[in-house]
Amino acid sequence: MFVETKTKTKLLKKMGKAIADFSMISEGDKIMVCLSGGKDSYTMLDLLLDVQKRSPVNFEILAVNLDQKQPDFPEEVLPNYLEKIGVPYKIVVEDTYSTVTRLVPEGKTYCSVCSRLRRGILYGTAVAEGCTKIALGHHADDVSSTLLLNLFYTGILKTMPPILRSDDGRNTVIRPMIYCFEKDIARYAEERKFPIIPCNLCGSQPNLKRARIKRLIDDLEKEIPLIRNSMLGAAGNVATSHLLDTELYDFAKFLPKAKNTNKFIGDVEKELDAVFDHSDENYVGGGMQLKVIESLIN
Repeated sequence: MFVETKTKTKLLKKMGKAIADFSMISEGDKIMVCLSGGKDSYTMLDLLLDVQKRSPVNFEILAVNLDQKQPDFPEEVLPNYLEKIGVPYKIVVEDTYSTVTRLVPEGKTYCSVCSRLRRGILYGTAVAEGCTKIALGHHADDVSSTLLLNLFYTGILKTMPPILRSDDGRNTVIRPMIYCFEKDIARYAEERKFPIIPCNLCGSQPNLKRARIKRLIDDLEKEIPLIRNSMLGAAGNVATSHLLDTELYDFAKFLPKAKNTNKFIGDVEKELDAVFDHSDENYVGGGMQLKVIESLIN
């Protein structure tokens, strides 16, 4: 298999494995690739185009970007890039910037309002364009950090699903880079010299909890070099009998049981909320789940 660099070879193998493991792409799919202008989404699109050429399964790709009319947004960058590489695309223009800055009080993060506006527009675009899948550029490090964020702050043992079909069956979210690590994506983006566009709207409003988790993993990696591989492996290697969830395991009969028989089915719009909402409010207080745990142990 000829590819330009070793980095691309590694990423392609991991993407191919994820697609196969979770049956992400089917014959006749039309995949809406959400393109933000960041390194992750550029890399995802680039790799999916390679997969499309090699795959025995026929599928279409539509690159979609939401132009939110942020001040100084270089609106010509993505169209120029996509036309240059010959990819079908759609730029959706919606002035959500004015709405967000009007609704959100000074000093508060924009993420929650912004995410709900963005996901509604993108989900509607996917349906209108006849797309059967929505591809998001999350990677293995996002899986690990989300796992720890939920573990530490909400009392729920969960992370980002590799694939999720909507309750109404109209659409499915896929994360084809779920086995790819950020350092490899960053290296590849540098090799390819993608025209990166920063998010000026929320770039000055960092998620402090997510940043703290990232620092924690970076620090632990100095002691445990394979910690990222280990955490990713743990997300797919669950021993239900060694947890405390009675809906996953019947401890009286010593038998596993299904907590949710509708595997990989859920609310795609809420999933898109989680994608675009990076505010700390998602991980404040632990909510009802922690109250239930406290009642059990006190």
